[in-house]
Amino acid sequence: MTFGVALLVVGGFLLGGSYSIFKADSDTRGRTGPQVTFAVVLLVAALLSSVAGVLYLV
Repeated sequence: MTFGVALLVVGGFLLGGSYSIFKADSDTRGRTGPQVTFAVVLLVAALLSSVAGVLYLV
């Protein structure tokens, strides 16, 4: 497995984690500020990892 593929796999896991955190909202309060912030941070990390993996493979 090359480094580029490993970066794409890590990006996929981070994207799944971001989606999971964003979807886990409370019935009474909805999504909290820190929850949205952490989801956005994971989303940015996933995008950076995925783009780096694609660029490494090219």
